[in-house]
Amino acid sequence: MKTPAFFLTALASATLLLSSCESNKPTDAGTATTTETTASDSAAGHDHDHMAGMDHSAMNSGAKPSGMMAAMHAMMTKMDAEKMAGNTDHDFAHMMMAHHQGAVDMAALQLKEGKDATLRALAEKISTDQKRELQALEQIATRLDGAPGNYKPTDPTDPFTSKMKASMDGMMKNMGQPTGNIDQDFALLMIPHHQSAIDMAQAEIAHGRDTKLKEMAQQMITEQKKEVEQLKAWQAKNAGQQKASAATYVCPMNCEGSQSSKPGKCPTCGMDLEKKA
Repeated sequence: MKTPAFFLTALASATLLLSSCESNKPTDAGTATTTETTASDSAAGHDHDHMAGMDHSAMNSGAKPSGMMAAMHAMMTKMDAEKMAGNTDHDFAHMMMAHHQGAVDMAALQLKEGKDATLRALAEKISTDQKRELQALEQIATRLDGAPGNYKPTDPTDPFTSKMKASMDGMMKNMGQPTGNIDQDFALLMIPHHQSAIDMAQAEIAHGRDTKLKEMAQQMITEQKKEVEQLKAWQAKNAGQQKASAATYVCPMNCEGSQSSKPGKCPTCGMDLEKKA
């Protein structure tokens, strides 16, 4: 099956973004050539396409991400592995399931290692809400197995495909530089993660046909917009603490992205991190 035009570009960028010492700088890594399967092929049981624009083929190379970036990396790898059936509702449900799991994993890390009470409470809410939605999405996705095709996942000019790709591009573009501080990084990465979910949900509302799923998409938009504002408010309130909580351990080779708040190895060169004087 072919890799759709939908996610190839966004995930090619994500590959370099997430594996390159967690630099979080969007990079054009080229796009993979894609071909399109017909609805009759899908109905006949042929393999389904990935969405155009996503390609994590190179994501497994280079330095292994850690902390919140590791959760983002796992999410993008999962999304890349999804096979598109060519039905907007079916494919949205599957992609959002992988997207939600990323938020659940990030929230779990925040609850395990985070110190800030406000963020821990928000992480608990995110985890509870998105676990519940994951169950509902799974039921809907199962119900929609075999639904007729109504869009072209391998065509980057398809309206639904282009909107979904844009949601990934925006997330990649707007992720900042992780600090190594769990609280700071949770807020830093959850904001573009949530915004990506909002954009995906808007694509479902515009092009989906399943009433139940469109209602869920609207709920996602409403709730995650509120949480984005809460996260931004927390960042504004704690901006003065960011410097104080910045990394105290760095690579002696000054590798980009090697800063950490605790001892360890540089993710790029493998040298022991040294405490700042």
